[in-house]
Amino acid sequence: MIPEILLQAIPQTDEAKAVFGFEWASPEVGTRHKLGGTPDWLQQPEIPACSCGDVMSFYGQLDSIGDRVCLADCGIIYVFICFWCFGTKSVFQSA
Repeated sequence: MIPEILLQAIPQTDEAKAVFGFEWASPEVGTRHKLGGTPDWLQQPEIPACSCGDVMSFYGQLDSIGDRVCLADCGIIYVFICFWCFGTKSVFQSA
């Protein structure tokens, strides 16, 4: 397992600042970006199977970033990698 590394989203341009942040979402939404650790599932766990047959590892997750570019209902994209063949898959969940 990859150790958990929290990521902080910092908008770098005025355009990015304009789409960053939420008016009505709970305070943790937009701060759940990370590499490694375990997925912060919004629903039931959905670990994908690799086409080579090996077990996929959780690599990281990307949170919604703002009301204007929200992923469905404040969703998260989960990224998985196979360390045998280096295939990747993603899973999307929303609340």
